Amino acid sequence: MAQSEKPDRQKDDESEDESEVLEESPCGRWHKRKEQVNQGNMPGIESTFLAMDTEEGVEVVWNELQFSDKRIFKAHEEKIRMMFQNLTVIDHPNVVKFHKYWLDMKETCVRVVFITEYVSSGSLRQFLKKTKKNRKTMNARAWKRWCTQILSALSYLHSCEPPIIHGNLTNDTIFIQHNGLIKIGSVWHRVFAHELPFPDEFRTPLKILREENRTLHFFPPEYGYVEDGTAVDIFSFGMCALEMAVLEIQGNGDKVSEENISRAVQLLEDPNMKEFVQRCLSRSPDLRPSAHNLLFHRVLFEVHSLKLLAAHTFINIPFIAQDTLLEEKTKKIEPHAEMASMPRRGRAAVLWRYSQVSSLELDKFLEDVRNGIYPLMNFAASRPHILPRTLSQSQEDLKTAKTPTPEPAEVETRKVIQMHCNLERRDDKARWHLTLYLKLEDKLHRHLSCDLHPDESPQALASELVHYGFISSVDSQKMVALLEDAMHRDPSPLH
Repeated sequence: MAQSEKPDRQKDDESEDESEVLEESPCGRWHKRKEQVNQGNMPGIESTFLAMDTEEGVEVVWNELQFSDKRIFKAHEEKIRMMFQNLTVIDHPNVVKFHKYWLDMKETCVRVVFITEYVSSGSLRQFLKKTKKNRKTMNARAWKRWCTQILSALSYLHSCEPPIIHGNLTNDTIFIQHNGLIKIGSVWHRVFAHELPFPDEFRTPLKILREENRTLHFFPPEYGYVEDGTAVDIFSFGMCALEMAVLEIQGNGDKVSEENISRAVQLLEDPNMKEFVQRCLSRSPDLRPSAHNLLFHRVLFEVHSLKLLAAHTFINIPFIAQDTLLEEKTKKIEPHAEMASMPRRGRAAVLWRYSQVSSLELDKFLEDVRNGIYPLMNFAASRPHILPRTLSQSQEDLKTAKTPTPEPAEVETRKVIQMHCNLERRDDKARWHLTLYLKLEDKLHRHLSCDLHPDESPQALASELVHYGFISSVDSQKMVALLEDAMHRDPSPLH
């Protein structure tokens, strides 16, 4: 497959109204729209707009950070670039994705524009406010799933080298997707508000949210007095978990006191849930458990590791592609057949029959695993994630000429959860026409097509798909197996 014949991304989205486009990114990929959005990305940044990713056909958030003193910016430009580059390599299904950034250098000031993922379903606070109108407490099962996902993100961030501390975790900076997936935003707030070596008057707007009474209770007692550590995020998470359970912590006006918090904790009927929250809200940072250890707390750890591993193995099998596969298979199973047995010394074995396992519940569990609600990384041994100090690809520069397809192509990090392949002969019998249908873990669908020549191999095709950013490198071997199987089904040589 020659470079000029690389697969074209076909978009089903209607073309956007050009009259609504305020600005384009230097490469032309991102189009800034008129509509402003507030996704809790960072306090002090009011210039936050909805934008369109014209390459993937999805909405994103266009953020603008203004540096009014160009001299100060130039003195710390290298550190600022390094900071933004490290943010672009953070990759976790429960963290709002930071896509890219570029600098807009003016005569007297500097504007940094950065593109982030757009979560359209709103914040956790908004959801709890709506839920409170119809019920008094949160569903325990939903509470456990949400806590697990938030802790999974915190465990990832805290295990980075060096650790990434959120420092602004509230129910305003946690978002819910339509499929139940939790996304943590504002991960870059602490980096901006605490690590940039600028005078206080320069970054005053970044402190606005911290000073609001309605969010002060999310910050631990030691906040502002000692150097921030990962225990800061654990306290904030505990407050989020408490508010999720009771839907709202009653306060005195906008301010929430310690008495209000203690009263809310006493409302928790489940003793395991109460102990879980109390450990997170310990006044001493040393007494708060790590995010990784909290994932194994008895109130959350309901999915056996063997069941989770089996589910991940099942959905990653290359030929399992249809969503209805499980339903089709279970129709052929004898309900009273033995599915598993557990031998016991001196007593009869415990038997599990297929009739004891609901196929609908199992199908829902597999769908949750596909959506990232039960990531396998939660239960792996905690080990550091090294963040590279530089990226292999250069960041955008305003002086770069605009091209329809920016090169080099970006590296794809999302995994393919389903892939289909169709291979047909061209009329001239000298080429195949390959069509690929890919479904990524964030539900994005890709439809790729190209012609194949006789001398092309599955390995070369898979490598090219990785090179142009259509699939992740971890899916390369699965793609090779898929292509080899398709070619094997049509073994006759091309002419």
